[in-house]
Amino acid sequence: MDQAGDRETERQIEELRPWFHNLHLPNGQQTAPDHFLGDFPGYKWQELGVALPQDLHGWTALDIGCNAGFYTIELARRGADVTAVDMNPHYLKQARWAVNAFEVSDRVQLLQRQVYQLGELDQQFDLVLFLGVFYHLRYPLLGLDIAARKVRRLFAFQTLSMPGREVLDPGEDRDINDRAAMNEPGWPKMAFIENRLAGDPTNWWAPNHAGIEAMLRSTGMRIVSYPGTETYLCTPEANGTSPITTWDAEEFLAATGRLGTPSDP
Repeated sequence: MDQAGDRETERQIEELRPWFHNLHLPNGQQTAPDHFLGDFPGYKWQELGVALPQDLHGWTALDIGCNAGFYTIELARRGADVTAVDMNPHYLKQARWAVNAFEVSDRVQLLQRQVYQLGELDQQFDLVLFLGVFYHLRYPLLGLDIAARKVRRLFAFQTLSMPGREVLDPGEDRDINDRAAMNEPGWPKMAFIENRLAGDPTNWWAPNHAGIEAMLRSTGMRIVSYPGTETYLCTPEANGTSPITTWDAEEFLAATGRLGTPSDP
């Protein structure tokens, strides 16, 4: 690209600030080279990308919380047809610009949606990315349940978490007064963040490792690998069962606004 083209690209990058994704553009320019997390999310992709199929032609993918589209672009470059969703119009504006810059717009559909609206999408996807979103949700397990129902083949999940990797088996059942084990480090649990964490008022939750594994299992996922820090790669359980389908499906339908209004007696 000539110098005039570089200057125009730099002007567009500046116009679209602030950036949370540091994209390495085809001409070598970057969108957030001074990111406080370093080369983010490039270093996260180095971990996750090797765990995913290199050839995604014929695959459909859902990128939940796509931000400026880093992961969306990487999946599209491997051949996937990607539906990328975010609630933030600024991020979607960045993503629209970025997919054009990388010439993958023919493989990408961008949608402005809340996680809780994904039930309206009448399809499953071969690959679902649910990265860096869970802990920002006021209703995180509902969001996870909705995302898990969209998975056909692979599910990549990442969240902020509590320190430690301990896992305690809570057993199938306990007496109501037998709760002391809940204080053990390996009991599945989630810390609630009432105020701010890292200056961000939307950082609501930090589950522990055991809690993440338990929640993934409860949504019908089987963990197959840990491709990066706080990252879990899953496949749907072969029998397709989870508490969503075996306990109270009406609760899930009601929570997602799809139960309908019953007649009062």
